[in-house]
Amino acid sequence: MQVLSSLKSAKRRSADCQIVRRRGKLYVICKSNPRFKARQG
Repeated sequence: MQVLSSLKSAKRRSADCQIVRRRGKLYVICKSNPRFKARQG
């Protein structure tokens, strides 16, 4: 999982990528390609 300062570019990697907020952190989750997972904060 990558830790990024901005998730704007990370969301555009795949059509399946979603931005989710959990416990005050922003996550990018991607079911079809798990290597696109990322976190901010």
